[in-house]
Amino acid sequence: MDYLVGLDLGSTAIKAVIVKEREIVWRGKTPTAPDQEALADGLLQDGRRELGLDPGAACAIASTGYGKNLYKAADLKLDELSANAKGLFALSDGEARSLINIGGQDLKTIKLSDTGEVTDFRMNDKCAAGTGRFFELAARLLNVPLASFAEFAALPDGEEVELNSTCVVFAESEIVSLLARGVPPQSVIRALHASVARRAAGLLGRVSSSTVWLDGGPAQNRGLVLAIEDELLTEIRVTPEPQYTVAYGAAMSLL
Repeated sequence: MDYLVGLDLGSTAIKAVIVKEREIVWRGKTPTAPDQEALADGLLQDGRRELGLDPGAACAIASTGYGKNLYKAADLKLDELSANAKGLFALSDGEARSLINIGGQDLKTIKLSDTGEVTDFRMNDKCAAGTGRFFELAARLLNVPLASFAEFAALPDGEEVELNSTCVVFAESEIVSLLARGVPPQSVIRALHASVARRAAGLLGRVSSSTVWLDGGPAQNRGLVLAIEDELLTEIRVTPEPQYTVAYGAAMSLL
């Protein structure tokens, strides 16, 4: 088949890519909600239409993510770790050896061999602290759009504070207390970035390469990237569209 489809049915969003000759030619996403199969089908119909393909055009489909088994028409179902590793290894031209993935409800670190096989992984899914949900909660509390976090974090004024809680419920209380004390949003955002960076570095442990890759939606936040660089004292690289890495890896697994 000319076209390959990768579906990442995640906890907060469903992502889809259509791949041709190893290149993403279409991508789309929608918030996760009941009837994920119908939502995924709707995404694929959007993709076919925008590419000028017949609605019934045959495509090989691979599904991954929390809801991978909900998409019954998939030709291949694979775990998210394998899809993430496959996608990043391809997108990095085989360079990636260490990866931090920040998803909607979990934080994962993955280490790869020279051939792209997973050699080690660790996951923090006991609490939403340090995940995409945590950033969304903080954005609401601070009344600052997520897209502006990096800009706010770079503002020079404000005091230096820390977020120490490892549970999102207590971290929420910390943020509320800081705001009530008059701490400006930029200080809280810097503390949030540093807190997530410490958690990610602790999961990743020692790295053998000079570069660590970061993907997942929060990887688009340049302020978070810089905080993780400061914590690990190593370069952090981000793929052009980090929220689609897992979906792309699912599609590439069909080859």
